[in-house]
Amino acid sequence: SHQLLETQQSYETEWDMINAVSFRKRPCSGFKPHHRHLLEWALTFSVSELRSITVKEEGWTFLICKLKEASTPLPALHFHQGGSREFLESLRRFALLTESPDDEMCLLVSTPNKALSHVNILPTVKLSSSFRKDPYVATLGGFSKVTNYIFDALRGSEEQHQRPPEEVADLLGEVIPGLEINQQEEPGFEVITRIDLGTRPQVMRREPVSVDNWTKHQDPEGRMINIPHLKHTIFKGGLCHAMRKEAWKFLLGYFPWDSTLEERKALQRSKTDEYFRMKLQWKSVSEEQERRNSRLRDYRSLIEKDVNRTDRTNRFYEGIDNPGLALLHDILMTYCMYDFDLGYVQGMSDLLSPILYVMENEVDAFWCFVSFMDQMHQNFEEQMQGMKTQLIQLSTLLRLLDLAFWNYLESQDSGYLYFCFRWLLIRFKRELSFQDVLRLWEVMWTSLPCLNFHLLVCCAILDSEKQKIMEENYGFNEILKHINELSMKLDIEEILQKAEGICLQIKSCKDLPHSVSVILGFDSNISSSDPTGCGSPPAPRPIQRQDVCSNGHLRKNSSHNSCKVAFIS
Repeated sequence: SHQLLETQQSYETEWDMINAVSFRKRPCSGFKPHHRHLLEWALTFSVSELRSITVKEEGWTFLICKLKEASTPLPALHFHQGGSREFLESLRRFALLTESPDDEMCLLVSTPNKALSHVNILPTVKLSSSFRKDPYVATLGGFSKVTNYIFDALRGSEEQHQRPPEEVADLLGEVIPGLEINQQEEPGFEVITRIDLGTRPQVMRREPVSVDNWTKHQDPEGRMINIPHLKHTIFKGGLCHAMRKEAWKFLLGYFPWDSTLEERKALQRSKTDEYFRMKLQWKSVSEEQERRNSRLRDYRSLIEKDVNRTDRTNRFYEGIDNPGLALLHDILMTYCMYDFDLGYVQGMSDLLSPILYVMENEVDAFWCFVSFMDQMHQNFEEQMQGMKTQLIQLSTLLRLLDLAFWNYLESQDSGYLYFCFRWLLIRFKRELSFQDVLRLWEVMWTSLPCLNFHLLVCCAILDSEKQKIMEENYGFNEILKHINELSMKLDIEEILQKAEGICLQIKSCKDLPHSVSVILGFDSNISSSDPTGCGSPPAPRPIQRQDVCSNGHLRKNSSHNSCKVAFIS
């Protein structure tokens, strides 16, 4: 249990880094492993001075180098995504490495050529090589797998070497190359005058939908009836836990709303066969085959590491040899067969965990997860265009709602709201208690009261925190720290209440900027019978690859296209 606690704490520490990325306005982006400020953290020594290298395994490989004249070893070099073998092979070109007779994990170093050049070793050298090899893993996997050495170097040395925020932002931007938003990627400007949004209306939440209430919305053959009213009721109060197993299948699109009970049974039989055919594909791969399939091998390795530290404090997943963990693993491996191009990226286990917890069934959980990933797919794609688009959209909304607060954040190099990255990536999974995550997700899956309601949830949280941030004059680092510390301290019902109020406030504005209308779907045809008063457009279609232009912009026919708004006082 002590080891489990350490693993969980280590995982939380790594995820804290997910908020420490700046989206800065620069003319171009790219990985520059020899940037001047990265060299400040380099280790420099002559190979001729090297006495030994000890190879250690702790879920990943790390190397400990000792110099001949030094009593203590150098800081360990961690290779989270592989590369240690290539590093040693490169070193063998300059030195003879032999196994120590006392320790088979220790390699003794001898250098016949004394005129060797110095070797500069950067803690991030493995990231550049892995980025070329597998940008999915390097960009997203490496994002939260950044070594503790770098983490300690950035955080632990602040007292001795207080680094300016812009330098920290630059460094982290270089470490995670795929996440920068530059001026070329921003949409064009829509110049408007300052808008008075009026008073924000007060809204009330309701009781969760009960089993009896759900049953009243079914006809004798099991078809769901009066669906708009049912969705509205779910949006206003969520579901009682006893109904989630059935209702989530409809909300996620696994079951059609107009299907009969018999049709759903037939669908489940068909989907069960399809699931186990895909599962058999990876189950039947021999060890010899897997040795020649590096992508499958890498997917399996990442899944095994993440599954072993996903929601381990939840009773459904706690303990050793928990069957829930085996199901998590098998579903994620099968998803790699379903969508091999995407495969597995860190964070996906967080999206599956609540679904499996509710379904308690491997097949149903898989197909509900597939439907959820159809919505979330762009968050995990190589170029991260979906994440960039959402952050720009969120910035546009916040600029409309509170220009003074947005200007303050912009003055602190925080205008792109990079600290909201984790919120958006895994839909607040690590910000809320497990039960609150279930409530938030089922509310968002109704697609009410507008498109991109999760962005208004972000605005609601920031609206509650803006006073403290501005009064305390928080800078770049303090904002990161404050937002991270909100985790598990948020009241989901209060947030949903405020987010709905913000939606109604924006919707009632007569001169709403077109870009905001597009983001929230207010330019769609809204039914006069809509009970929410905010419109109930269909669920947003995931951005397909053909919707993204070569320059990274969304095409005009995409429902997610947005414009940057310039407000004039």
